[in-house]
Amino acid sequence: MSNSKHAPKRKTSEKHIDYCLQFNRWFLKPIGAWPQKNVPSLVYKIIILLQIFICLSIITVPTIPCLLYVLFEAKNSQQKLNPMLPLINRFMSSMHYWVLLKRTDDIHKLIRHMETDWNLVQRIGERKVMLQHAKFGRFVTIICGIMMQGSFLLFGLGQSMRTATITIGNETFTTRSMTCPIYSKIIDTRFTPQNEIAVILQQLVILVISTCTVGGCSLAAVFAIHACGQLNVLYLWLHELIENQTEKNDKAEQKLAAIVEHHLRILSFISQLESIMHKPAFVELTGCTTIMCLLGYYTATIWETFDKTKLISYLFSYLSMSFNIFIFCYIGEIVTEQCKLVGEMAYMTDWYNLHHTTARGLILIIARSNNVVKITAGKLFHLSIATFSDVSNADIPSFD
Repeated sequence: MSNSKHAPKRKTSEKHIDYCLQFNRWFLKPIGAWPQKNVPSLVYKIIILLQIFICLSIITVPTIPCLLYVLFEAKNSQQKLNPMLPLINRFMSSMHYWVLLKRTDDIHKLIRHMETDWNLVQRIGERKVMLQHAKFGRFVTIICGIMMQGSFLLFGLGQSMRTATITIGNETFTTRSMTCPIYSKIIDTRFTPQNEIAVILQQLVILVISTCTVGGCSLAAVFAIHACGQLNVLYLWLHELIENQTEKNDKAEQKLAAIVEHHLRILSFISQLESIMHKPAFVELTGCTTIMCLLGYYTATIWETFDKTKLISYLFSYLSMSFNIFIFCYIGEIVTEQCKLVGEMAYMTDWYNLHHTTARGLILIIARSNNVVKITAGKLFHLSIATFSDVSNADIPSFD
């Protein structure tokens, strides 16, 4: 699309794509999940593999003894249910980590796609629209980091600050509680220094799994918001379609061809995003829903004793799980609504001022927009605000 006001090509493009993904890179690089096509050296590859091995070890080493505790040592249903929250959370975060590692090439293609979009769109007005969405994507990434990592760490610190007194023979010991109990036949964590080491290790686990979750959720949000930015650029092109109609009709046809090509490019980007994210979105939706139900149960069991420390940690965890579901549902909602709006914008242009052969081309755009674009959870649930509302209403605990 032609316009007299153009932005510099390469310099601003590289700066803007770095601006879009800066915080995502900060979250993903420490866990070795930042996609890189051309790794500079063998040493760098070894460092990345070492990062992945360390992160997987931090997650796995405390999780297996906790599973053994649930299976073989827990004596009643209450003791079996208490560790389920951190165990489910670790499984969900491991799923995010697995997707980030397994689909690194596909994620890299989406990043290259974003870079190409910034290079193709040269007009200052269009870049302003994209920059507004880039700022919003950064804002969502920051909120994801604060909500998810903050709530996870607060929950872990709240649990580890609690102490219990145990008596063996004539000796009395003070031990710190853990988020996830460990099978005592492997290691007895009631005594010093095993207790302190286990508590520190579990805090490391919380840090790693929260980083995996933030990395996956925020990256999906940034990609979806970028797609919305591209759709808003498309709206500008549709508004300009009938400008300068004193010129020949082939000028309008060229504009329409550019619009159709750009529309298909955006839909391809969204389709790739859906193929990557539908599995972790399904795990997140079902896992967070299960955790929210468990939190309601935990709250009901301690409601009479009114343990403030536990209630506060449960509240932060509940808000975090709600936010996790909301982020996925929100990006699914805005992508669907923005794609629908393309057809409405095409109809709302002064298409009747176009040559009839050109105006007929808009019918295909409208028809394609009527085919609803969805971001799904496991190809089963449409991620939307309505889905978030259904889940939230089902999980709100009642104390009547």
